[in-house]
Amino acid sequence: MADFLEFDGGFAPDIDTMDREALKDCLREVRERIADLDEREPADMNSEEYEAWGERHEELEDLADEIVERLEEME
Repeated sequence: MADFLEFDGGFAPDIDTMDREALKDCLREVRERIADLDEREPADMNSEEYEAWGERHEELEDLADEIVERLEEME
């Protein structure tokens, strides 16, 4: 698959078991991964590579939203 996905290494943290500090660190990591994907956005929006990029980008954005929600629940 595309090299932009290789850096991810199956990143899928279990946010339900994390404390507040671990969640903050994880959120920082997710945002860094999103920024990295943004830098590697494929030019051809009709390609399979772009579709895979978009799916992973959306997954990471959803994860960031879930982490924010968990942090808000802890307040």
